[in-house]
Amino acid sequence: MDPDLFFVLGGALVFLMIPTILSAIIDGRTPRTPALVALIAGIMIFFAVSERPGSYSVRTYLDTAARVIGKYLN
Repeated sequence: MDPDLFFVLGGALVFLMIPTILSAIIDGRTPRTPALVALIAGIMIFFAVSERPGSYSVRTYLDTAARVIGKYLN
């Protein structure tokens, strides 16, 4: 599998789970589903970083996302 794709999808999952975590905390519920999503996102990002050490960071996320989107749309 493509490490760039895993990095971008893992980052997107992290971004999308923030509102669900906040909603669960505000409502007084245990954030079980967001915790599972966080675990999956962490595994995806860890896989990508372990495949290409030193090539990913928060600064390169947008460049990597643009490259992945361009790759799979064309």
